[in-house]
Amino acid sequence: MNSKPGVVMIGLGYIGLPTAALIAGKGLQVTGVDVSKEVVNTINKGEIHIVEPDLDGLVHHVVKKGRLKASIKPVEADVYLIAVPTPFKEHHKPDLKYVESAINSIIPYLKSGALIIIESTSPVGTTEKMQELILQQRPELKGKFYMAYCPERVLPGNIIYELEHNDRAIGGINETSTQKAITFYKYFVKGELHATNARTAEMCKLVENASRDGQIAFANELSMICDKAGINVWELINLANKHPRVNILQPGTGVGGHCIAVDPWFIVSEFPEESKLMRSAREINNYKTQWVIEKIKNKALAFEIENKHKPIVACMGMAFKPNIDDLRESPAVSVVKALQQEGLQLLKVEPNLQNGRADGLTEYSEAVKKADIIVFLVAHKEFKNIKTEKPTLDFCGVLKE
Repeated sequence: MNSKPGVVMIGLGYIGLPTAALIAGKGLQVTGVDVSKEVVNTINKGEIHIVEPDLDGLVHHVVKKGRLKASIKPVEADVYLIAVPTPFKEHHKPDLKYVESAINSIIPYLKSGALIIIESTSPVGTTEKMQELILQQRPELKGKFYMAYCPERVLPGNIIYELEHNDRAIGGINETSTQKAITFYKYFVKGELHATNARTAEMCKLVENASRDGQIAFANELSMICDKAGINVWELINLANKHPRVNILQPGTGVGGHCIAVDPWFIVSEFPEESKLMRSAREINNYKTQWVIEKIKNKALAFEIENKHKPIVACMGMAFKPNIDDLRESPAVSVVKALQQEGLQLLKVEPNLQNGRADGLTEYSEAVKKADIIVFLVAHKEFKNIKTEKPTLDFCGVLKE
């Protein structure tokens, strides 16, 4: 690629939009494609539909410069990036309908020499399957296009920086595809680009998140043990981590997000006999959320018995992790839904939701005043300075300092 390639980004969500904006910021021409007309219209006005530091300014700049344009349909391009969701269906089987839909949408526009890169989290073998899908409809392109898999590995709240600076694993369907993809990523990634094959790159993404899931499961299991033993889990972890080779993570309400709460199931569903530890970690983290629900119900019942009326419970935090607005697979949302079904009177608090997404929410200081019981589900920075004498349940370490 001597001249800068034209790029199409399919999917303008939490990964697709920051990636498209970053690429456009490096001087490449990018067409972002999304099924939502509202998302497309928002971006074409130079605005954003998600909360992510530094993203609004970057999107405004590249749209104004004419480097990024959003559309509901793809166009002909040199490089196609796929960044769409990959949920699971019954029995935790991966659902590739969005990836397949994205591939189908670009097939009519593919030309000889095109490079297709899947970034969506995918089961092992997905890139090869999508290659076959293309060839079924465009057999004349056999041997004439390139295809690779390159998973993102970013932290919500710091996505722009990490997209640019983190290392990437890049695996093609053949060596030429790998090198073509590496050449492309050099336009906007300063981190090291590690060449591999597509199947290894696909598994790499899944394994990274399964590893994190296992570490969190240890912390969550420990928190339940400490609760039964009458031990402050936060103090215990702090002391244990003084050991030079111990690094226990912080427990929480469960595990959420589109990655860690989902990706291990992709391995478990494909390799059920070999993935016993990964399955156990998923079950522990899911159980932690149910444990939290029971703890809150018991606290509410004890309050009602003592005070002769049902309590107002403030549920502090709805996102799947601190200081973001992302509710995908959030254990806090699961807790709130379960408590609503029990008939508890709730005040829902999420300071990161805005732009019409805050309906039914209460401002956090008002919730603390009105509530009888305060329940910390997510350790947002706004909650760190809350002082209250009211009955409190802290499942995420807001009060540990």
